[in-house]
Amino acid sequence: MAKTQLNVRVDEETAETARERALQRGMSVNRYIEELVQRDAGEVGHTFVDAAADFMKSYESVFAEEFGARESEGRSGR
Repeated sequence: MAKTQLNVRVDEETAETARERALQRGMSVNRYIEELVQRDAGEVGHTFVDAAADFMKSYESVFAEEFGARESEGRSGR
């Protein structure tokens, strides 16, 4: 995959933390930041799915009442 350069400005404490964490993991700061961003982007999808599951659970009885009745009506007509 082609790489592009991205310049960011952070305070010195954040920069030092990034350097230390990257060193602890045996990787460059560039790779460390890249992995953080990729992980964060992936979590968005998981967060959405978790929220959707919570929503469905919260309204399970409403869905069952609305759609379950229609489904059983369709089956009894066969």
